[in-house]
Amino acid sequence: MSTLIAKIINIQNIDNLHIVKFDFFGQSLSMMSLELTDNIQIGTKIILKTKATSIAIAKDFSGELSYSNKLSSKIVAIQNGKLLTTIRLQTNDTVLESIITKDSSLRMNLQVGDDVVALIKANEISIQEVIS
Repeated sequence: MSTLIAKIINIQNIDNLHIVKFDFFGQSLSMMSLELTDNIQIGTKIILKTKATSIAIAKDFSGELSYSNKLSSKIVAIQNGKLLTTIRLQTNDTVLESIITKDSSLRMNLQVGDDVVALIKANEISIQEVIS
């Protein structure tokens, strides 16, 4: 599980669907949610969580995607297994972990030190904890 500390900057809702936007060191993040507690308000600092298998990697990325969350990152570690590769990404002062197939890692020629974009769909992020 990867975590990010962010601040809520916008909340949109229609019926029971909420789109919550966050500021993460000047980078925008979005989350879809069907339920929000009363302590989730604009200006609140929170810890977000996402699974390592929910973080995709883009190298030499240009163009548009439907992914709401695109975090500029640097690869700080790569561990190849027999089928899967675990990649540790540094973005600002936060380390994220991504798990992708080994075939994808080799096809992309991912190396420690590469600048990449971590991609996370809005429905793959959730609030772990309210800080303030």
